[in-house]
Amino acid sequence: MRTVIVSEREDTPAAEKGTFILDLSSREVRDCTGCWSCWQRTPGRCASHDLDDFYRAFMQADKVIFYIGVSCDFVSGKLKTLFDRMIPHFLPYTTYRTGESMHVTRYDHYPEIEVYYKGDFSSREARILYEEYLGRVFYHFHIPKVLIHSENEKKERTA
Repeated sequence: MRTVIVSEREDTPAAEKGTFILDLSSREVRDCTGCWSCWQRTPGRCASHDLDDFYRAFMQADKVIFYIGVSCDFVSGKLKTLFDRMIPHFLPYTTYRTGESMHVTRYDHYPEIEVYYKGDFSSREARILYEEYLGRVFYHFHIPKVLIHSENEKKERTA
């Protein structure tokens, strides 16, 4: 199984040999400028080439595991930037077949996603919103299977 790890935390578990790791805590990822090059000039490729290796690994993966934090009851700015920069994986056209507007897939295969988050929330509702946001992002990314867990849930499951 080909696995990719996206992490913004220092306590990320050790990865198996050959696993692609995108370390958001140390890697500089440029913001999306909204230039539309990924759809018009270089379809499927961002004009900023800082994530080319990640794009390839992501699309070749069977599973992508995210180890992320909580920042002011939401995802970090770096993770939001990564999500924004993943738009080249889709076509500039939209479909309404699910009753809502969604981009059309560019590829036949998208990896499964597992998310393990760690951090405190100001309320139960904030935690629910955080998880629902992640679920909606991956739903719109046409991800076939998404698992979202707090780090405590992961420890309970493996203990």
